[in-house]
Amino acid sequence: MSQDARFEEGAEAPLNLGALDAEDLQVISSLAQDAVFPATEMAWRARERRFALLLNRFRWEDQGRDRHGPERVRSVLAVDNVMKVSSQGFDRTDRDLVMSLLSVTFEPGEDGAGQVLLTLAGDGAIRLDVEALDVTLKDVTRPYKAPSGKAPEHGD
Repeated sequence: MSQDARFEEGAEAPLNLGALDAEDLQVISSLAQDAVFPATEMAWRARERRFALLLNRFRWEDQGRDRHGPERVRSVLAVDNVMKVSSQGFDRTDRDLVMSLLSVTFEPGEDGAGQVLLTLAGDGAIRLDVEALDVTLKDVTRPYKAPSGKAPEHGD
């Protein structure tokens, strides 16, 4: 019988990180790299000025991988102060589409405003025009064994 891993087994806690500048965002980007999510798990609440993704995040920070194998965890990546959302390279109406997140970057504009760019595998991208940079990454479930049984690899 397969059982989900517990954070306590690795003496690790769920992530709950915030980024208010580009340097902090690099940390979130590296931890969210190779996260996968279906198109149905994207939400933009225009009135709240919040864009969020429910990700299946690979646990790059996992120190117990040799003991229990590669793991993923469900996480919410949220961006606040969003004024506009645009995308390219994928069909947002395709309910069966599963995307892979490659990076999260910030392109500064004037007076703290700018664009958060979510780069996806396969030349897709989501651009968020923001009034100010405010991104959070929070684990919302216990880790589970990665279905593939291995860590994502990136060819040169």
